[in-house]
Amino acid sequence: MQRTWTPRVATALAVLAAAAFIYVTAEIMPVGALSAIARDLHVSEAMVGTLLASYALVAALATMPLVRWTATWPRRRTLLWTLACLSISQLISALAPTFTVLAVGRVLCALTHGLMWSVIAPIGVRLVPPSHAGRATMAVYVGTGLALVVGSPLTAAMSELWGWRPAVGVIAVASVLVLVAARLALPVMALTDAAGGVRPRRIVHHRNRPLLMLSVLTLVGVTAHFISYTFIVVIIRDVVGVHGAHQAWLLAVYGVAGLTGMALLARPGDRRPKAAVMGCLAASSLAFAALAALGHLGWHTVAVAAAGAAAIVLWGATANAMPPMLQTAAMRHSPQDPDGASGLYVACFQVGIMAGSLTGGLLFQRAGVAAMLTASCVLMLGALACVVVSRGLFADHPATSEK
Repeated sequence: MQRTWTPRVATALAVLAAAAFIYVTAEIMPVGALSAIARDLHVSEAMVGTLLASYALVAALATMPLVRWTATWPRRRTLLWTLACLSISQLISALAPTFTVLAVGRVLCALTHGLMWSVIAPIGVRLVPPSHAGRATMAVYVGTGLALVVGSPLTAAMSELWGWRPAVGVIAVASVLVLVAARLALPVMALTDAAGGVRPRRIVHHRNRPLLMLSVLTLVGVTAHFISYTFIVVIIRDVVGVHGAHQAWLLAVYGVAGLTGMALLARPGDRRPKAAVMGCLAASSLAFAALAALGHLGWHTVAVAAAGAAAIVLWGATANAMPPMLQTAAMRHSPQDPDGASGLYVACFQVGIMAGSLTGGLLFQRAGVAAMLTASCVLMLGALACVVVSRGLFADHPATSEK
C-alpha cells in the first residue's frame, strides 16, 4: 500500500505552511509595532491601526479578480508570484520614508494575500488522496498558528529592540527564502484544462448554493471572532485580570492551544467534518459566554482569573481549528474549480475580519467589553444553529451544483 505522508509530501506541506507563516506574520506585524511605527513616521497610533482594516478590505476586493486572472497558470507559479510580491512589498515598507509609502507597500502585500490563500490549500490537497484533504489543509494552517505563537511576538520584540524597519527587513529576507524553497520543493502543478494557454470553462459559483451558504457562514463566524479578538489584550487585562508581562504568556498559550486544536481535529475534520465544526462553534460560544459573564460581573479574584484563562485557551483551540475545515469544505463543493471556491471563501473571510474589527471597535467605545463579548457569543450561536439545521454543507464528497 502506498504511503500518503512520504518525505516529499511532508516537505512540500512544510513549505506551504512556511508560506502561510510568513504571510500572516507580515499581515499582523503592525499590531506589535504600533507604537514604534507611529513614533518613527510621526503619525497617531490610530492611523497606524488603519493599516489592518485597509489590508483586509484590499484583500477582499482583489481576491476573486486575481484568482480568475491567474486561472491558467500552474499553481506553483501563482504561489511564487505571490511570494515575490510579498518580498517586494516588505522591502518597500522597510525603506518607507513616509506613512503613505508604507501604506503603498502594505497594499501590494494585501493584493496578493487572498490569492495566496486561494491556491495554497488546493496545492496541499492535490499532494494527498481525497480522504486526507482535511489533514493536508490543517497541516498548511499550522503556519497560521505559528505566526501567532512565534511570528508576531518575535517581530514585536525586534521592533522594540532594534526598530520596526529591521523587523520588516527580516520578514522580507524570510519571504525570499520561502520563495526559493517553494521553487525547489513543489511540483509545477499545471492545470490540465489550461493546457496550451486555453482558459478553462468558467465556473459560476453564485449558482452553487451550498458553497454560498458555507461562505456566508464563514463570514458570520469570522465576524463573531474578530469583534472580540481585535481587543483580546483588553479582554485579558480587564476581564481576566492579567496584567504586564503575563499578558504575553497568555497570548502565547492562546496560540499554542490553537496549534493543539488543529492537531486534535485533523482526523475528525476529514471523517466527521460537520460534527467537528459544530463542536468548535459550541465551544467558542461557551468561551465567549463565560468571558461575557465575567465581564458583566467585574470581579477580579484568583478564581475569575483561572476561569477567564481557561476560556481564553478554549477560544484559541477552537477558533484556529475551524478555518481549515471550512476551507476544505468549500473546495469539496466545487471539485471542478477548487481555487475559485477557495477564493470566494477567502474573500468572505477578509470581509469578516474587517466587519468584526469595525464592529468590535464601535461596541468597545460605546458599550464596553462585556457587550462586545456578548455580541461575539450571539453571532457564534447563530452560526452554530445554521450548521445544526443544514444538510450537505460538510459532506465528505458533496455533489456540486455546477452543470
